[in-house]
Amino acid sequence: MARLLKKKKESVKKETTTTQKRKCVLVVDDSEMIRNFHCYILKNAGFDVLSAIDGADGMEKLLRNHVDAVITDINMPNMDGLTFVQRLRENLLYEEIPVIIVSTEDEAEDKQQGFDAGANIYIVKPTEPAKLIENIKMLL
Repeated sequence: MARLLKKKKESVKKETTTTQKRKCVLVVDDSEMIRNFHCYILKNAGFDVLSAIDGADGMEKLLRNHVDAVITDINMPNMDGLTFVQRLRENLLYEEIPVIIVSTEDEAEDKQQGFDAGANIYIVKPTEPAKLIENIKMLL
């Protein structure tokens, strides 16, 4: 009987670890090429991925889906990345969600604005795939 219970516990343990939900990352960038590149990197690393074309679209995706982390550009139409991150941080549901800004803006002032808006990490484009994945995993 003890052996049977032990086997059953091991079976349940294996099921739990193999069926754990994959983490979902929202990629927000108005450049289709960059958006697709980041989505490709993340999917190959085992993440579920959603994408949005600007901050306004990103907010909609957040409201309709469970998201574990966000990668966003700064310069976008409709709602720029800084405004997007600020609005995200104002909402109690999303105030703790990890945010990485990936931008071509590389001045110290730009980075400070990103951190002031609420970003956890600021990466200057072009993105190194390994660095992006390392940072996402560290934040999650």
